[in-house]
Amino acid sequence: MRRDPDFASVLRGYRRAALAVAVLVIAIVIVRFLAFFSLLGAEVQAVLPAIALFGGVVLLAILAYGHRWLSRQLSTIAEQARQARTRANRDALTGVFNRAYFLEALADDVFHGAERSVGYLQLDMDNLKVLNDSAGHAAGDAALVHLARTIEQVIPGGILGRLGGDEFGIIILGHDNKPGLRRLGEELLRQLERPVNIMGRPVRLSASIGVALAPQDAVDPTDLISKADLALYKGKRSGRHSVLCYEPDMLGDERQRRFVERELRAALMMNELELHYQPIFGADLQIRSHEALVRWRHQVRGMISPAQFIPIAEESDLIDKLGDWVLRRVCADLENLGGKPVAINVSPMQLRHADFAGRFAATLAETGTDPRRIVVEITETVPLNAGDVELENLAALRTLGVRIAIDDFGAGHASLQYLRGFAFDIIKIDRSYVANLGASRIDGMIVSAICDIARSLPVEVVAEGVETQEQFMQLRQAGCTAFQGFLLGRPKPLAKTSAAVAA
Repeated sequence: MRRDPDFASVLRGYRRAALAVAVLVIAIVIVRFLAFFSLLGAEVQAVLPAIALFGGVVLLAILAYGHRWLSRQLSTIAEQARQARTRANRDALTGVFNRAYFLEALADDVFHGAERSVGYLQLDMDNLKVLNDSAGHAAGDAALVHLARTIEQVIPGGILGRLGGDEFGIIILGHDNKPGLRRLGEELLRQLERPVNIMGRPVRLSASIGVALAPQDAVDPTDLISKADLALYKGKRSGRHSVLCYEPDMLGDERQRRFVERELRAALMMNELELHYQPIFGADLQIRSHEALVRWRHQVRGMISPAQFIPIAEESDLIDKLGDWVLRRVCADLENLGGKPVAINVSPMQLRHADFAGRFAATLAETGTDPRRIVVEITETVPLNAGDVELENLAALRTLGVRIAIDDFGAGHASLQYLRGFAFDIIKIDRSYVANLGASRIDGMIVSAICDIARSLPVEVVAEGVETQEQFMQLRQAGCTAFQGFLLGRPKPLAKTSAAVAA
C-alpha cells in the first residue's frame, strides 16, 4: 500500500537528490582536474567536451526531476493539511461548520464599525426528541443531515454551522432586509415540510427560526446570537414552526420573564403560593372529588395568572419545585377536604424526568397519603408526544394506585388515536364543547360519542366548564358521570384556620 508522504520522507528524498548532484559534480570536477594536469589519454581528451555536455544534461535532469518530485510531495502534504483543517472545522455528522469555527467566522464580520451588514438566522428543529424516542437516534441523525442539506439548498450562499444538538446558525453576508430574511426562513420551512424517507417511513420535519441583523440589532456576535435566540424561543412558545424577527420589545418580554422566574422562586421558598380547590360533582350533585388549582397572590402585582407563570416555570427547574410544593400541600389538605380524592395537574416537563414517579411515591409515603386519593391530570398532548420515560412514569403511578386523567380532551387533533393504547382512568371533556352545547348540534354529538366510548373502556367522564343548568342537563343526559364548573362550585381556598402548610 502506498504511504502518504510526510516531511520525513520529503527530507529523505531531498537528501538523495542532493547526494546524486554532489556525486555528479565531484565526478565532473575530478575529470576537469585530471584534464588540467594532462593526466588523461589523448582519446579521453578528445571526447572531454562531450563528457562535460553529458554531465551537464544529467545534472539538469536530476535537478528537474528533484524539483518536480519535491513540488508534488509538498503539494500532497499541503492538501492533506488542508483536508485535516477542514475536518477539524466540520461537524462529524452533518458536514457543516462546527461551533468553534462558525463563531470565529461570525466574529470576523460582526464587530463595532464593520462595513457591511450581516443577516443571521438561528434555527432549532422542532420535536427532535419525539423522533428519537419513536424511531431511534439513527432516525434523529438522518433528520439532522437532511435539515443541513435542505438549508444548503435553500440558502446556497450562507455560512452554515451546527451550534449543538439540533440548533444551527446561518450567516448571510451583506444582507440587511428582515422581511427578505423572514421570507427565506419561511421557504426553508416549506421545503422541510415535504415528506422525506427516514428509516423506511415518510417524515415531515419542522423548525423554529429567529432572525436578527448586524449592525441594526447588535454589533457584537454574542449579542446578535442572543437576540436571534430571543426571537426563536418566542416563536417556540407561540406554537413552533415559525419565523420571527427580533424586535426591541422582546427585551422587555425577557426582562418580565426573568422577573417572574426570580419572584416565583422566592414565593416557593417563602411558601407564598395558594391552592384553590374546585369541587367535582356526581350526577346526584354530591361532591366526588376536588381539583387543586395553584394561585399566586404577589405582594406588589396582585394576583398573577397561572397562564403567566406556569410556562416560565416549565422553562426552568421551577416546574419540579412547584409540582413538589403542590403535591405536599394537597397531601396536607386532604383531611380538610372531607377525605375526597384530589386531582393535581402535572406538566409534561415533570414527566420527562426518569425519577418523577419515584419522587412522587416517596412524597406520598412520607406524608402517609393513600395513592388512591390522588388523581394526576395531564393534558391530552402528553400521550401523543410521550416517550418511554413519560409512559413509564405514568405506568408506575397507576401501579401505585394513582388514577390518571386526560385533561382538555378533544382540544387537540389526535384524541381518538391513543384511546385504545394509552392506559388512563378519567376523561375530562374540554370546556369548548360544553360551552357550545346549546348552539352546536355537532358538539352535542361529539360529547355523546365520547361518553359512549368511555362506557365501553370503561373510564369516568368529567365535563368541565359547566356554567348553566341547561348544559348540566344535556351533559347528564349524554352520559357524563361527573361535572365541574362555576354553576356547581367555584375554586376557593380552604379556610385559613384549616389550611395546612406544605412541608
